[in-house]
Amino acid sequence: MGNGKRGRYTLEFKQEAVRLVESGQGIAAAARSLGVVEQTLSNWVRAKREGKLKEVGGKAGVTAEQMEISRLRAELARVTMERDILGKATAYFAKGQK
Repeated sequence: MGNGKRGRYTLEFKQEAVRLVESGQGIAAAARSLGVVEQTLSNWVRAKREGKLKEVGGKAGVTAEQMEISRLRAELARVTMERDILGKATAYFAKGQK
């Protein structure tokens, strides 16, 4: 299923992710846009409510640039999928007009 590699996120990244959810965006949508697993984001939201949200140990935190790259990759994947669906729909409807 997974590659066995765990992501390490800065406290700032986690807080911003929780802010997205608290501002009304759903956990699933926020997780997709940030490129994290829904369960992870759900855990961060719960930890924030309990006052236990903290940064990971070690030096391998996610930088703002890495966070942006992750978000852009997720958006690119979504847009590519939408483009492919539209291309198939166009071909389908063009076939019916002959």
